[in-house]
Amino acid sequence: MASTTPIDTPPAPPVPRPSPRSTGRMGDKIFLGLSRGSGILLLVIMASIAVFLTYRSVLAISKNEGNFLTTFDWNPAGDPPVFGIAVLLFGTVVSSIIAMVIAVPIAVGIALFISHYAPRKLAAPIAYVVDLLAAVPSIVYGIWGALVLVPYLEGLNLWLDQFFGWTYIFEKTEVGVARSLFTVGILLAIMILPIVTSVSREVFLQVPKMNEEAALALGATRWEVIRLSVLPFGRSGIISASMLGLGRALGETMAVATVLSPSFLISLHVLNPGGGTFAQNIAAKFGEADAFGRDALIASGLVLFVLTLLVNGAARLIIARRKEYSGANA
Repeated sequence: MASTTPIDTPPAPPVPRPSPRSTGRMGDKIFLGLSRGSGILLLVIMASIAVFLTYRSVLAISKNEGNFLTTFDWNPAGDPPVFGIAVLLFGTVVSSIIAMVIAVPIAVGIALFISHYAPRKLAAPIAYVVDLLAAVPSIVYGIWGALVLVPYLEGLNLWLDQFFGWTYIFEKTEVGVARSLFTVGILLAIMILPIVTSVSREVFLQVPKMNEEAALALGATRWEVIRLSVLPFGRSGIISASMLGLGRALGETMAVATVLSPSFLISLHVLNPGGGTFAQNIAAKFGEADAFGRDALIASGLVLFVLTLLVNGAARLIIARRKEYSGANA
């Protein structure tokens, strides 16, 4: 018998998926144009804001007799004008870190309770209340913080000073009401808690049910299902939710201005009254400032603008690397 050799047939080429351009449908073309135009418009707006802030900042910094990055004073109306952002940058970063450390773990726990533990009849009202808290105006939080939170934090501050004063951070060295960066951090944590919770909850609800059911079928407990299936799937969503909350904490104005006792001193004792943030300083001094003083405030706003962009850019890089790492291990 003659031996026959099999003929290798090349694989069929993939069928190209039609793009909105090739379909020829008017609706697809209109949607493509609107989407592209929206993206370009957003970039134009951001670039316009950056150009405006930079131009006005250069006008102020060029006449500043102090170092804009390291000077503690803020006196653009002086002769000569001297102002700097050292205290504002420190206060903004410290209060935001305190808020994130408090809010993110609690928000993730609430989101997991709503999505995986609470009965449906209980989960729906809790989710509605959380979403409603995200819509409360900042000034309402500020008034509540000044009238309720500040007086009740006096006992907590004394307790922290008594038992954790050895850490230097929680040592209270000045007498005064609890209008400190620590109080601002707690208030900001309460304000960003609904945002982080809502986004994290929606991410956890998108976890494929097959993954959870497979883990349960293998004998995993509820916590093991969450640890092995839910949290790895929602890690990028938690990061995105945290960065969204951090953006609000960095730029919060009225609530911080209502609670904080402003002072241009840097102290690692977060329980001491005083401190300052970019948004609080702008809100407090914009109305009484002259043209040059407003340019100086705009210069500090430019720093806050850049800081927010850096935070969001870092979050995007972290999420992108997580996706690359997950794809490489798949």
